[in-house]
Amino acid sequence: MLLGTAVSGLLAGLLALALRRRFGLVFAVAFAGLLWSVAVIGCVTLIPANGAPGIVSATGRLPGCSWDIGGPAPTGFWIFSGGQRLLNTAVFVPSGALLVLAAARWRSAWTLVPIGLLLLAAYSAGIEKTQLELARIDRACDVTDFIDNVTGAVLGVGLGIVLALVFRPWRDRAASRLG
Repeated sequence: MLLGTAVSGLLAGLLALALRRRFGLVFAVAFAGLLWSVAVIGCVTLIPANGAPGIVSATGRLPGCSWDIGGPAPTGFWIFSGGQRLLNTAVFVPSGALLVLAAARWRSAWTLVPIGLLLLAAYSAGIEKTQLELARIDRACDVTDFIDNVTGAVLGVGLGIVLALVFRPWRDRAASRLG
């Protein structure tokens, strides 16, 4: 899990360096960071923390997702303390914020951000579906996780709007036309 995070971070850093000259620093870092944050979410949610449990019999596999909204959740995560719901929310905040920073460079940001938010929600749903189908990774499909993930992405979009007002990535668009 940590190796996947480190390797994807290195690749994202190289991508940011490659994009910087053409698109400006803010977009390059935001876009590469967005891709990295999505990769980290995949690593954290789909790679077993303590190794795969091995073979899971058909009778030991959950038949479907839990629809118990806000139901029982572990009180912590293997690497961080705190509530599982808070962590499910927090892990999507960077993606939402970086989405806005990357999109703010373009005139179509008002369209790109809602589409990107829908894609982040679809990614969360895909993760939950994968956790259901691959019982071997010892993760559980839960609608509460989806709700928390989307909430984190929405909070991240709000944070991203504030950051965009501070960093003003649209300036890079104007500078690239001049240069």
